[in-house]
Amino acid sequence: MPKSDFLQEATDRGFVFQCTDQDGLDAACRNGKIAGYIGYDLTADSLHVGHMVQIMLLRLLQRHGHKPVALMGGGTSKIGDPSFREEARQLLTDAQLAVNQAGIVRNISPFLRFGDGPSDAIMANNADWLDKLGYIELLREVGPHFSISRMLSFDSVKSRLDREQGLTFLEFNYSILQSYDFRELNRRYGVTLQMGGSDQWGNIVSGIDLVRRTDSKQVFGLTTPLIATASGAKMGKTSQGAVWLTEDRLPVFDYWQFWRNTEDADVGRFMRLFTDISLPEIARLEKLGGLEINEAKKILATAATSLAHGTVKADAAADAARQAFETGGSAENLPLISVPVAEIGDGLPVFRLLVIAGLVASNAEGRRLIKGGGARVDDIAIGDEATIIAVDALVSGIKLSSGRKHHRLVRAG
Repeated sequence: MPKSDFLQEATDRGFVFQCTDQDGLDAACRNGKIAGYIGYDLTADSLHVGHMVQIMLLRLLQRHGHKPVALMGGGTSKIGDPSFREEARQLLTDAQLAVNQAGIVRNISPFLRFGDGPSDAIMANNADWLDKLGYIELLREVGPHFSISRMLSFDSVKSRLDREQGLTFLEFNYSILQSYDFRELNRRYGVTLQMGGSDQWGNIVSGIDLVRRTDSKQVFGLTTPLIATASGAKMGKTSQGAVWLTEDRLPVFDYWQFWRNTEDADVGRFMRLFTDISLPEIARLEKLGGLEINEAKKILATAATSLAHGTVKADAAADAARQAFETGGSAENLPLISVPVAEIGDGLPVFRLLVIAGLVASNAEGRRLIKGGGARVDDIAIGDEATIIAVDALVSGIKLSSGRKHHRLVRAG
């Protein structure tokens, strides 16, 4: 078992899948403060719950007095990580990358403390060095340290080639650039640990090898497991799509509700990974059975939401859920959808309101939901797909529901 506080708690909470030299990393953590990084490609303007394991690992590193580095992939995102992807990513413009970076910085900032202190986090961008590289310079200086046969042996590459999807030369360079990042961060900030998802193992090992070959330094790699629910579903995916960390993409109420709907068997595991709740308290809560497990789920939901959106919004979401599900009270704290009066006319059909509210993806899906008995207005089931909600009702505001878990306050405005 690890002896350092960081690695022991990371193991106890379920963060550790693979480590290149666990004893060496453990000794480094005991002998002083280390700096560790995780990279984020700028493929969207928000991160989602699938990124939370890595964010929480950086947070845990800082909680134990070490220095976290969040690396924005402003350079590598111009190529795109091919790891386990069926096809190449669409190339993004500089303007798109800038927008995406700003959104991701907003996502990460609540989880880490940034500043100039010894354990304060750093936000770096690999475009600062990758954009300045000359191609011949890179080939001569770094190229000799990479074996094509070894790169082809990586599972992330083999899976793509085995499906005969093809791998462009542009994408094939990604591993070299990620390795270059590790060495550059080691030289600039003394970073000795690279962390990432299990799909990054090959790239991480390549970076460690490059640092050893060119700088004769010992550095380490650690990967986290792929997280799935107890029923086998991919973490962070719902019937409504990804569970985004940005409030503009997903209301705080829905974010809270996602955690509240955790499967019983996952409550303890998700508390360990996605909250700061102490391990003894988690051990107590995960033993609850029957209806009491629902109270543990609410604690999980509020703790996880507080980290991403702040305590005030998390408490408001918890209160809105209590009123919506338990007391039959006001819907005022539900996510508000404003419908321009000009679009309402003499009224709008419920199936159309479901689309406007983001509860379904299309009119056809809204009609199917109504036929199946899953649509409700002010907690009353709607059985006729032709039902019209009058303008007066929308001026006052209605509670619109898809099933028992997804609700909106829809109001003319």
